[in-house]
Order: sequence, then C-alpha cells, then structure tokens
Amino acid sequence: MFSKDIGIDLGTANVLIYVKGKGIILNEPSVVAMDRKTNEVLAVGKEARKMMGRTPKHIVAIRPLKDGVIHDFDVTEAMLKHFIHILKLKGFMTKPRILICCPTNVTSIEQNAIREVAEKAGGKKVYVEVEPKMAAIGAGLDIYQPSASMVIDIGGGTTDVAVLSMGDIVTSETIKTAGDRFDQQIMRYVKQHHKLLIGEKTAEKIKVEIGTALQHTEGKEMEIRGRDILTGFPKTLIITSMEVEQALRESVQLIVEAARMVLEKTPPELGSDIIESGAILTGGGALLDGLDQLLAKKLEVPVSIAENPMECVVLGTGLMLEAKENIFRQKNKVN
Repeated sequence: MFSKDIGIDLGTANVLIYVKGKGIILNEPSVVAMDRKTNEVLAVGKEARKMMGRTPKHIVAIRPLKDGVIHDFDVTEAMLKHFIHILKLKGFMTKPRILICCPTNVTSIEQNAIREVAEKAGGKKVYVEVEPKMAAIGAGLDIYQPSASMVIDIGGGTTDVAVLSMGDIVTSETIKTAGDRFDQQIMRYVKQHHKLLIGEKTAEKIKVEIGTALQHTEGKEMEIRGRDILTGFPKTLIITSMEVEQALRESVQLIVEAARMVLEKTPPELGSDIIESGAILTGGGALLDGLDQLLAKKLEVPVSIAENPMECVVLGTGLMLEAKENIFRQKNKVN
C-alpha cells in the first residue's frame, strides 16, 4: 500500500490539512485542552477552543504555536498525532509523507523543530516550505516566471511579505503582528477606554464583525459583554467600528511598513512588475474590512484579496503535491 502525501498549514490560529487526491479535509483551531493534574489530552481543535476561558484551574486550553513557531513541542506533537489518527492518514504499515509550512524568518533550529514534530506525529518523510511561497501558489500566482509576484500573508501569529520570481523568494519580511495581535489590541483598547475586561473570543468576534482598517467608514455597532474593572460585576456596552479602527491602527501601520520595506529592497525591474500586477493579500487578516484599500493607497500599487485567503497556504501545498513532479520526487532526484 502506498503512503499518503499530505500538506499541512501548521498555523498559530488554525491547522489545515490537504490530502493528495482528496483536497482539504481538515480545518481546525490550533488549540489543545489538557488536564494539568494528569497531563491527559481532553480535547483538540474546535472542542478545545470551546473551553477557552471556561475551564476550572486544573484544565487548561493551550495554543501550542506562538508567532508562527512551535511554543510547546509536546502539545504540538499531541495535536498533530490526534489529527493524523482521526483522519486515518497513517496505516499499520505506512506513514504519510508530509509537506509542512513555516514563516520565512524562522531559524534553522525552529525549522528542524517543525520537521521533528511532524516526524514524531507519524510522518515518514517531512519537507518544510515557507508560507508566503505556498500562499502565492495557492492564490493562483505563477511564481516560476521571470517576473515579480508579491504576496502579503497575514496569519494568526505572523505577517509574511514576500516578492517572488523564478520559483523562489527574492526579498521578504516577517513581523509578529497579525490576527492574534489584532485581538490583543482590541482587548487592550476596551480595557483602557471602557474599563471592561473581555476575552480573546469576544475580541476576535469584534474584529470579524465590525473590524476595519479605514478611518472614515460607515459606523457599525456591536453589543459586547465583559467584567467591569471598577465594580467586578458583568457589564454590557456598545462598541463602534470607529473605535476598533483606532485599536488596530498601530498594528495595521506595522504591516504597511513591512510591505514598504520589501518594496524598497526589491530590484527595480521586479518593482516595475509589481506596479503593474500589484500585490495579493492572503491569510485570515486579509478579511479585515478595508485593509486592501488602505495598503493600495499607502503602497501605491494595486492590492487584491485572494479568492480563499484563509486556505491559500494549504492549497499551495496541495498544488505542489498534485504536480506530476511533486516535491517529494524533486527531493529524491536531488538526493
């Protein structure tokens, strides 16, 4: 029996898995619920995420990846093992070959850690690729031509900005400002300006429903609940999209600056390509209202949002696996 080829987007916020010949078969939050007393894994993915902020002290919902890299090796291994087991990707005599992704700025030690955790979780051969390259491929860009493709991939833990040509990255920048930072900024704003404590899930809901990158936008409102800092009692209040824009302004500006730095480092001939073809936004952060318009204005190049921004990285791994000369065949030829 032949081993399966699978692509994994091991994201700070979500894990997505692509199986060759089947497509995307898993999209779950990168969360593991554990019992601290026994070190037993109680739940993984969606079920574990439901427990965040709602468990007794001895049960903790852990996000084992931080800023795009493995923060807790053992918990990440347990999470991947769980997914590989429930999806029946590992047989009695066979192990899957895995193509897994990482941000561009990870060290060789961090890259080896990602490879090792995938092997321990059940991988036969593990190949590591950088996220912006896979995101560009998944977004439908032809990165193998002698012309520039620019991708801005805003995930949960990191934002990767890269210019690609001839199948590789020409210049890139990675910053630890992305979806998680957006949530933290919203939590901080609500605490400072409304004296209200809210959790990560509420902050994320605010970001998704009324979040915007545009200063002068049609005002939206949302009712939120939390704990009043002054009284300690539950409290309900109304927050507006204009307030959320203020909360996110600093983080959005950091993404603009990262993209500007990449453009400044790009060779002139490729830079002229980008003026014509523009940049493409991928990752969950691409869905922030008005971000594409703001980036287009600040960078003075066209900016568009990929068709399935949250799935671009894993779709890129899938296209690499489905290719006739897939990545494992190429690797074997080199070896």
